[in-house]
Amino acid sequence: MTATPGAPSPLQGLLIADFSRVLAGPYATMLLGDLGAEVIKVESPGGDDTRTWVPPERDGVSTYYLGINRNKRSIALDFTDEGDLAMARRLAARADIVIENFKPGGLARFGLDYDTVSADNPGVIYASISGFGTAGGASLPGYDLLVQAASGLMSLTGDPEGPPYRAGISVFDVMTGMHAAIGILTALHHRAATGAGQHVEVNLLSSALSGLVNHTSAYVAGGVVPHRMGNAHPSLFPYEPLPTADKDLIVIAGNNGQFRRLCAELGLDGLPEDARFATNEDRTRNRDELRPLLVEKLRQRGADEWFKRLSAAGVPCGPINHVDGGVALARELGLDPVVEVGDGERAVPVIRNPITFSALATRHQLAPPALDEHGDEIRAWLSEPVAGEEETDR
Repeated sequence: MTATPGAPSPLQGLLIADFSRVLAGPYATMLLGDLGAEVIKVESPGGDDTRTWVPPERDGVSTYYLGINRNKRSIALDFTDEGDLAMARRLAARADIVIENFKPGGLARFGLDYDTVSADNPGVIYASISGFGTAGGASLPGYDLLVQAASGLMSLTGDPEGPPYRAGISVFDVMTGMHAAIGILTALHHRAATGAGQHVEVNLLSSALSGLVNHTSAYVAGGVVPHRMGNAHPSLFPYEPLPTADKDLIVIAGNNGQFRRLCAELGLDGLPEDARFATNEDRTRNRDELRPLLVEKLRQRGADEWFKRLSAAGVPCGPINHVDGGVALARELGLDPVVEVGDGERAVPVIRNPITFSALATRHQLAPPALDEHGDEIRAWLSEPVAGEEETDR
């Protein structure tokens, strides 16, 4: 169910001072901007690093940058310049939310750390994103690849006999950005009840260990150190690509009912009664015996035919697409994955915010800003005094 036209955006009226760059922070602020918050993206005079991460690009702008910076306004500020720093402090003093991903303690020398900002703005929700926390890992750089390696994810990715591999995306940056957004929304709920702001902290390594879910649980609760299994699942079978007459197809039997339906479609009606395959535990333990039986039947038809047939029978399965195929599938399913932001020549196609509401609306309004595109208007606004604001800056 989708929201009615003209429905309000849930975070409308909230101001975010975004001192973050690259991925985790900008992804979080984009999600919050989609929900209606006013996001002011504060960049160094050189701009966000991702502006230069090419190829690919669109009209000379990095598609990496375009993918995570809609619904924001940009101002370039040099914190070593007294006037620019005064503007940054004023912005933080007026913001409902401040988000940053400098190295821990890096903003203290500019008077933009939580203690200093909250002294002037006690209701502020101040979110800090780091790579490895603020204790022993405070000095470590927070790159997603480092965390994929250090957390154990790479040890789980790739062929069993091959080298560890990184995931195809910066998965923990994205995950940490979502955790930051969740933390900020939780703190806003608390502020609505109490009037008090607070400091929200997330880091890539903690998000990674949480996001490894069953694998970290296997170790901390079961004493088992997981290992690479290629595309196989440690606790389910079938739950992996299986070959057909022309190409691989993802085939899943997550419970006994699905396994029975799979066997019925393959003409293997006796398998569910076979003691070796009666339960998921049995099937997982005896996967080397079960796999060739399934593959023998799957090779009799092509993947597309099996996809239609098995899906109709209620067996989870699916093609292995490239990214273009994933977007096409979403379109085919009526998910409308692509929207345009901005107007005229500045219009940019982006992936839609994945959240829908029955009574509220996400917005896809502002194109990712050029560097300092809104600098003059933001400076003018910050130069205007507001009730209760000090006339001089620290």
